[in-house]
This record gives sequence, C-alpha cells and structure tokens, in this order.
Amino acid sequence: MKTAVVVVDMVKDNLELCHNEKIAVRGKAIVPAVNRLTAEARRRDWPVVFATDSFLPGDALFRGRMPEHSLRGSRGAEISDLLEREPGDTWLPKRRLSSFFKTDLDMTLRLWGVERVAACGLMTPYCVLTTALDAVSHDFYAVLVEDACNAASDEMHANCLDLYRRNPLRPVLEVLSVAELLGQ
Repeated sequence: MKTAVVVVDMVKDNLELCHNEKIAVRGKAIVPAVNRLTAEARRRDWPVVFATDSFLPGDALFRGRMPEHSLRGSRGAEISDLLEREPGDTWLPKRRLSSFFKTDLDMTLRLWGVERVAACGLMTPYCVLTTALDAVSHDFYAVLVEDACNAASDEMHANCLDLYRRNPLRPVLEVLSVAELLGQ
C-alpha cells in the first residue's frame, strides 16, 4: 500500500532552540526512528512530508498556555537540522494542529496515489493524532507510528496510543512501530 510519511512539528524551536527543554529532549529521543523511517520511505518511493507549525504573532492558539513559537519566517519555524532530508521531500507549513487543516495535503496525497498516512513527530496526543484522525476523515488509512512520535511525558504518550490500539476502526487506524509499518 503506497504510504506517505508525515513528520509533524519537528522544527528548530522544538528540538534545537529549546523553547521548552522537556519537549526538546523528548523530540531528540525520536530523531533516530524518524530518520530511519524517512530513509526507508524514500527507498520505497513513499513521499516524505515535513508538516511544521508556522504561526503568526498573536495567533489564537497562544491564548492558552502554549508560548509563542515557530513564528512564520523565523529560524525556529524551520525543519530541524537533526532530521535527514532529501530534495524530493515536501515541506508543508501549517497553522493548526492537523497537517490537513486548510492545507493542500489531501489533494497532494491523492495526486501521488497515496492510500495510507503514517504520522510521526511531536506531540502524540495533539498534532500527530489530529493528523492521523484527519487522514481517516479524508478516507486514507492512517498509522500512528508509536516509536517515531512522542509527547510531554511517557504517560501522556502511552495513554494516547493505548486508547487508539483498541479502536474499532482497525485497520483503517492503527498504532504500529517503525518495524511493523515497514514489515521488518
């Protein structure tokens, strides 16, 4: 099944410039798995999409506890240098949690003949999850790649994934490891 790997919010502000040290540590912990997944995806001719926060100053999302970060045009909104990228990869700036919300991701994936979206990156219960759920809402199969995504704590990450391991949509929505996704 042709799969697109969507790497969510692995930006410099989250991994290198440390607007939140805890998130930076947890994000760096999954870099090897993300790089392994994207390298194998390219070998299989699967598209790799880096969907990144690209907020405007004063964005409505900053009215909560989330500090301003990943401001459009800033160094912090760029894809982290810790990730391995290739010229054929796609960079998709996004304004909201889901990589699908008010972007052209749906049309682009259909153009490429994609049937399944493998969502990974930061944060499991928010941007990664909403991307996977919106993939299902757009009639794609979706995978939450458990060892290539992370959250603010082990408990938050595990609780989110455990909820979706038992979902009635399986195999439309699955939780798989990188190895399971790649059939290794």
